[in-house]
Amino acid sequence: MEFLTALLKSMPGAVGQGLIWGIMAIGVYITYRILDVADLTVDGALGTGGAVCVLLALNGVNIWVAVLCAMLAGMLAGMVTGLLHTRCGIPAILSGILTQLALYSVNLRIMGWGTSAGTQATLAIRVDNFELLVSSRFIRSLGWNNPLVFLVVLVIAVIAALYWFFGTELGCALRATGSNQNMARAQGINTDTGKVLGLMISNGLVALSGALLCQYNGANEINVGRGAIVIGLAAVIIGQVLFGKLFRNFALKLLAVSFGAIIYYVVITAVLKLGSLNANYLKLLTALVVALFLAVPHWKGRYFSRAAKPARKGERANA
Repeated sequence: MEFLTALLKSMPGAVGQGLIWGIMAIGVYITYRILDVADLTVDGALGTGGAVCVLLALNGVNIWVAVLCAMLAGMLAGMVTGLLHTRCGIPAILSGILTQLALYSVNLRIMGWGTSAGTQATLAIRVDNFELLVSSRFIRSLGWNNPLVFLVVLVIAVIAALYWFFGTELGCALRATGSNQNMARAQGINTDTGKVLGLMISNGLVALSGALLCQYNGANEINVGRGAIVIGLAAVIIGQVLFGKLFRNFALKLLAVSFGAIIYYVVITAVLKLGSLNANYLKLLTALVVALFLAVPHWKGRYFSRAAKPARKGERANA
């Protein structure tokens, strides 16, 4: 009984984090599923979005402007990865690793802007002193200040904007680039530009998630993005496994990714509450959850699908 009570109390927080990370997972979906590119810039871009947002807010910039600047910083990080890949001929996965590595130092410098040391690992921002968009303090309140209301609206708005964009000529060209590069080039599409644009959009969404996450937690920490790509992939895979056959529309697929992030955090929270698991094992638990959902389609196809029976001679003759 105590477990159920504690679990129910923690559910609003799990859903809130799931919605925030769901925006990041949508960004991962764009590179992983649409562009067919393994982008590891995510781990650095998430922290960059948070660092830029908190720094600007602490210096008196309107929080909406700070979030917009955070998105632009994430898009710049994606552009760097895209140019390393398309202009320098570096494989996409290595380009992402290089940008992610560079962003660690960049994020330290951003958060340490104006300090004597010049670098800083943590930058705090309190909801008491600033008008933040979301805060975990109000996650259980019944008023409009509950961050769940804003996050649900924001996720729907992001999905609607992406649905519109990928229906345009430019968006269709980007999807064609990920589907078949040779055919896209034959149709006169600049695939290099498409890759750079896709990486910019993806990391812009990742940075948006980072900007919201730092407000929700009340601080931005240098290692906040470590392992973010795993969480993003987990959300994409969970959404595909559970809702793949139901959600065929592109917008619904993006919604399934958001649902996947929520389910991921609900599962993680339930396991932590059930087994009183040490938080130090959270990364191990994450890896196990991702591995489980990755294996489900294989197990389903191998052990639960009926093998097609060969046709008899008479049946083949009649056919």
